[in-house]
Amino acid sequence: MIEEVFSLTKSTERTVDKVIQDDNLDYIHMRFNRDEGLPLHLSNSNVYMTVLKGTLSIGLNDQDVTPYAAGTLLKIPFHTKMNVRNLHDELLELIVVKAPAPRNYQA
Repeated sequence: MIEEVFSLTKSTERTVDKVIQDDNLDYIHMRFNRDEGLPLHLSNSNVYMTVLKGTLSIGLNDQDVTPYAAGTLLKIPFHTKMNVRNLHDELLELIVVKAPAPRNYQA
């Protein structure tokens, strides 16, 4: 086989699954229930965040928290302060792609 095959978690529990981490990119599958999310942090690469299910509530730098519905793709620049949360009842499911891979980022 030429291709590599990866499976995404199908749980309804909080998940931060680093599906692929290689020299090109990080591909992360995340699931958060209400009032769950990530610690406040700075993006360590360019971040492409796709909302697959639910509503993402995200505050970037000093902006107010903004909701984004399923079907939305966000492009977030390197070194942006991020506050990622699920403030809604429905499960939030995201795909996060970091490119270039953070360990290879040349700012």
